Amino acid sequence: MSDVLAFAGVSVVRGTTTLLDDITWEVEEGERWVVLGPNGAGKTTLLQLAAARMHPTTGVAGVLGEVLGAVDVFELRPRIGLCSAAIAERIPADEVVGNVVVTASYAIVGRWRESYDEQDHARARQLLDALGVAHLAGRRYGTLSEGERKRVQIARALMTDPEVMLLDEPAAGLDLGGREDLVARLGELAADTEAPALVLVTHHVEEIPPGFTDVLLLREGRIVAAGPLELTLTKENLSQTFGLPLVVERHGQRWSARAAPPSS
Repeated sequence: MSDVLAFAGVSVVRGTTTLLDDITWEVEEGERWVVLGPNGAGKTTLLQLAAARMHPTTGVAGVLGEVLGAVDVFELRPRIGLCSAAIAERIPADEVVGNVVVTASYAIVGRWRESYDEQDHARARQLLDALGVAHLAGRRYGTLSEGERKRVQIARALMTDPEVMLLDEPAAGLDLGGREDLVARLGELAADTEAPALVLVTHHVEEIPPGFTDVLLLREGRIVAAGPLELTLTKENLSQTFGLPLVVERHGQRWSARAAPPSS
């Protein structure tokens, strides 16, 4: 299998709860997907599968040409860039920012006895610079603002030159200025033809960066709709996804949504 992600009839069941139900979905090289849905829709579970950190209960989950359950995930995971709250919580507050990024080379958090060459440090500096936080390389991670931390986390996820980049609610907890700065930088990443395939999970259409190509809409673990952003992100599909009438508007390369006014 050659797709970046290729899920066929994938379900994830925990006890009596179905987290994902019969998901069939493909992501190809060069595509930039956003995954939208309410709380409990299965978005993070989907990303955990894509990150090879969870196996499906049923169905076939293909990641970077390998099938989960038939591959050593510890060899697969370095090929995947993951930016999530779970990883962020493991980063030591007293770790120097430059080390937060460079330690991704060994898939660890926190320096130990491993060693890095100048090429590793140069790449870390380059990524921090691209995300506008090179000046923070010598600071302690715990002293950064939430917006600065998010940019450092993305630099870390890109450190190993991954073949797919997974972003789980990267704008969560940011104020308006921080969100807009991050969305703009993710738009620059999306426009880079050398960048890996991107999958971004969010609750909000306002957080869709410019340059994203496709959308997957989830509700209660099932796919509501999937396809090109401009064709799929309709008021009908979004209303079904979130369970209330919505108005969807496009503003250049950005989107917004709000509740539909009561009918007279």
